[in-house]
Amino acid sequence: MPLNPTPRRRRTVRRLPARSAAVATGVLVTGLLTAPAQARPGAEDPPPVGTVARTVGDARFEPGPCPRTADPVAELDGARCGTLTVPENRTEPDSRKITLGVAVVPAKAAEPRPDPVVWLAGGPGDDAVGEARMAVDGGLNRDRDLILMSQRGTYSADPALTCRNIDEFNARATGLVHDAPSTEREHVAATKACRDRLAATGADLSAYNDIESSADLADLRKTLGLEEWNVFGISYGTQLALVYMRLHPEGIRSVGIDGVLPPSTGGSAVTWQAAKEGFGGLFKVCAEQPACNSRYPDLAGTFERLVRELEAKPVTTTVTLPGSDKRVKVVLDGSALVNWMTAATHVAPQVPLALEELANGKPQRIAEQWASGKYSPQAIGRLSHGLVYGVFCSEWTPFETEAQALRAGQRAFPSFPRPVQAQAPGLTFLRPDCDVWKVPAAPASIRDVTTSDIPTLVLSGAFDAQTAASNGAYVARTLSNAHVFTIPYEPHVVFATSKCAQEITVSFFDDPAAPRTKCLDGLKPPAFETGP
Repeated sequence: MPLNPTPRRRRTVRRLPARSAAVATGVLVTGLLTAPAQARPGAEDPPPVGTVARTVGDARFEPGPCPRTADPVAELDGARCGTLTVPENRTEPDSRKITLGVAVVPAKAAEPRPDPVVWLAGGPGDDAVGEARMAVDGGLNRDRDLILMSQRGTYSADPALTCRNIDEFNARATGLVHDAPSTEREHVAATKACRDRLAATGADLSAYNDIESSADLADLRKTLGLEEWNVFGISYGTQLALVYMRLHPEGIRSVGIDGVLPPSTGGSAVTWQAAKEGFGGLFKVCAEQPACNSRYPDLAGTFERLVRELEAKPVTTTVTLPGSDKRVKVVLDGSALVNWMTAATHVAPQVPLALEELANGKPQRIAEQWASGKYSPQAIGRLSHGLVYGVFCSEWTPFETEAQALRAGQRAFPSFPRPVQAQAPGLTFLRPDCDVWKVPAAPASIRDVTTSDIPTLVLSGAFDAQTAASNGAYVARTLSNAHVFTIPYEPHVVFATSKCAQEITVSFFDDPAAPRTKCLDGLKPPAFETGP
């Protein structure tokens, strides 16, 4: 249940490989840079980052093989790799040690800048090492080394707190009524089974959170021998970046955050606000195009009507998963449609036609996208549910009541049925899940706003239905050196889909005082599909 986008570039309108839209909404739903000291005239050049073993306090970096990845990652060829060993729980004097995978992708420049970029992945629960291609494709290692560290509990860390049983249930649940009480019971049972298995291995589940992960980042910078670095975080990684720059600001030259999740507001309310803004942005652009508006008048009204109708009478169909001959049952109710829509903003040109087909009794396109994302190999066995619930259940749910969460849904979409309003997109059954996860609430200070003069680039997408574009302006209120940009027509994590966003980001790290933004002037809206 994380905010995991797997966005794709949208330079031309293409049929959505059915799995993309659903994978994009794993739910919810970010990074730093470091630089070694300049060598003194006449002194030998310092050794490349990631080639020297070093112990600082309780943390140790050890060069070694590159971390394991679920799929081959060509961008790791030639990387300098190793492990960071840290205490699992720094509040416990006798805490056991855990190891985090580290990969340093060398800069392409012959003479790299001295301050690398460290990449913070989304999720919670995604593994940064597996996102090397996205970072390299965006040019982050053009002039600087790129540092990727598996956040504690993720796929290439030890222990890896993944739970295949939850992923397999989430796939099977596409054939169940999404928000039914019986589905909730099975969902929570899967969560409890995951929790019990991980606890039985000796994992301290209370130690997988932003406070410990921020300390991991601080330790990594020191053990790599870096005086300074830059941070770049996406999606959930922006929450971690904001906590990190508040708790351990030393050594941070600049910070980029893309798809902003403010630590002070994490929960159902901000998730509903994101859906409202992202859906509304897409519907507005369609209404402004004569061809789209003529073919799909009142697209927003059509969507809300379908949510109500499907919640009252779910539609059941059978689809064949792309790339296989496996056929699966799919049930579309109101909540399922809302969750599909949060992901479908990644393929905005297809959305109006898909909704029209559904309204005319043809649910196959949406059903196939909804199911195939959950059944995709990329959605099974890779997410750290230990980190998902470690963060959400200690930093989110203790600070938002059930009544507040419901009111957020009611404010965002007053016409939705109450059962839909009660389950924020991507956070279905989060509160009962947290009841069985049983980790203590984080200190109330985890919800503090981040006040800082560290130069910060704040990026959002106007179609982002997972982290509201308005979050950018919200966090910038207390960041005195912030540059805030909303990229039009783009979904969650604009760095993955927009060449313009990539250009702005790379230019920001070159000169944090003056990112280059001329590319924004030539952006054009998508051409929506109108079908035969």
